[in-house]
Amino acid sequence: MFGLIGLWESVREFIATGGDVLYFVALALFLMWVLMIERYWYLVSVFPKVKKDIIQKWEARTDTTSWYAHRIRDTWISQASDELDARMLIIRTLIAMCPLIGLLGTVTGMIGVFETMATQGTSNARLMASGISMATIPTMAGMVAALSGLFISSRLEAKVKLAKEGLVDSLPHH
Repeated sequence: MFGLIGLWESVREFIATGGDVLYFVALALFLMWVLMIERYWYLVSVFPKVKKDIIQKWEARTDTTSWYAHRIRDTWISQASDELDARMLIIRTLIAMCPLIGLLGTVTGMIGVFETMATQGTSNARLMASGISMATIPTMAGMVAALSGLFISSRLEAKVKLAKEGLVDSLPHH
């Protein structure tokens, strides 16, 4: 319990030093990871059942050689592919957005530095340094968030590609 409280305090301190833009980075990071976990769960537990069902339906058909049968096969493959690709574009978009959100924090932080310089002058280095620190932390956080999702996302995309190929290979094309 005390570990969670200490962790929460560390997060609050980090957000206080980086500014409110870090809430948006955290939201994008959370959403990205929820979607990636959902996609992994779909690949591991749902898709094998979908694949088995499609294979059973194909093998139960008496006609597997006509043009009509091949259109049905292609439709089933296309529907399964669409389900496999679901939310992958959103994940890639969130990965791309994280550094941009961090950059927004940098810009707003630098505006704060320039306001401080305009009102206090350039003689107060401590105020300028804290403003510059507040400006760079969101960029770092956005990049770390994007990097954390980039590896898993690329692994998920590879698994999706293999799942699609495996489905096509399991349905003989007579």
